[in-house]
Amino acid sequence: MFLETLGKSTLEFFRQMQAMGSLLVRTVYWAVAGPFKQKPVSRRGFFAQTVFSGLHSLAIVFFVDFFIGVVLAMQSAYQLEQMGATMYVAALVGVSMTREIGPVLTSLVIAGRVGAAITAELSTMKVTEQIEALETISLDPVRYLVVPRFLALLIMLPCLVILGDVIGIFGGYVVGVTQLGLSSGLYIDTTLEFLTVKDILTGLLKSAVFSVIITMIACHEGLSTEGGAEGVGRATTKSVVSSFILIILADALLTSFFYFAKT
Repeated sequence: MFLETLGKSTLEFFRQMQAMGSLLVRTVYWAVAGPFKQKPVSRRGFFAQTVFSGLHSLAIVFFVDFFIGVVLAMQSAYQLEQMGATMYVAALVGVSMTREIGPVLTSLVIAGRVGAAITAELSTMKVTEQIEALETISLDPVRYLVVPRFLALLIMLPCLVILGDVIGIFGGYVVGVTQLGLSSGLYIDTTLEFLTVKDILTGLLKSAVFSVIITMIACHEGLSTEGGAEGVGRATTKSVVSSFILIILADALLTSFFYFAKT
């Protein structure tokens, strides 16, 4: 029984991966080659998705990343004070935020907010047969619905990660200057000394990969929803949970790649 359940779960996982891979190929096709065959994606729809996924997410990204920076500085200071290395709190916060915590945490926040909204919207359209209506008038749902969301999040998530990195570092700065007795100049100089362009680019590459994961899962779950209002709820929950799991998995794989590539 256990092996049977495991086998079914494994097959279902690979079927889902295959379906999302196919959706990604179609999305990239319509984003790159599609405008040469049909009218380009609506600018109005693209900018609407950009505002929704980016501008409307600023407040929650600011709130989360600032206090994560504060907590990270406090926790690292507790250990570094015992070794007389309190000044290196700035380096730890800066590198940790740009390489790891900023991209992952911001992506999880966006998956919970934007990914869930995309799934709910598309799944509602699916169960109310609006997707079929688009196909009836010869509009490809991938080109019309998926591509604007894909491009918007691919652009806006790295921007939000950069903003989150700055805000998180500022949170550590506030703790370092007001609680740890570090001078403002020393904190900034230490951060700049240890923070490299590679750290920033690593975080941005991760955020781009995470944006693809979020969009593909959200759109796949939305477009394959069945079962009315109850199905919408199931699809939204599954989208968020799957996004969280795959973001953490992708982060582990990318971190391993960068680590072994360095050595």
